[in-house]
Amino acid sequence: MKRRTTLALLLGAATLAQIGCASYYYGDRAAGTDRTDLVEANYRATDMLLLDAPLDPRQPVLVATLVNVDRLTESSRLGRIFSEQIASRMVQRGLRVTELKLREHLSMHRDQGELLLSREIREVSQAQDAQAVVVGTYAVSANRVYISLKLVNPAGNTMVAAHDYALPVDENVRVLLTGR
Repeated sequence: MKRRTTLALLLGAATLAQIGCASYYYGDRAAGTDRTDLVEANYRATDMLLLDAPLDPRQPVLVATLVNVDRLTESSRLGRIFSEQIASRMVQRGLRVTELKLREHLSMHRDQGELLLSREIREVSQAQDAQAVVVGTYAVSANRVYISLKLVNPAGNTMVAAHDYALPVDENVRVLLTGR
């Protein structure tokens, strides 16, 4: 019995040593820290946005680039990738999403994405025959990024659904925010 206990302890110690070495060897400085799965978080937020949204799967939806709440004409890599993930999830849920980047008559700002100000929503959505437009903002605090998504009916710019969520500012989020 003593021999089995000693063998189990040695195997456990060897396993722990291998795990520790693997973390060091591969340079995982953040071992033990949780990182937010941004794709999963944005998919969940999109699902929540769509819960009560009266959308026809046969009619297209547009997804604009999420913008900085303090500078509505500016975005970041974070705003652009979040918009891409939201559009992807909508397609996965059976909606028709028009890809704005492929449209010739939509002006895009370099390094900003498809920014749709309220005065542009009606024009662009009518040109695309869209039933709704997803717009959103984000705000950054010391340790959280707050995101507000809105599904807007272009006829009258009325909100038909909204969802707010927050994510921790980890190293990945910080890099997406600082990159243009």
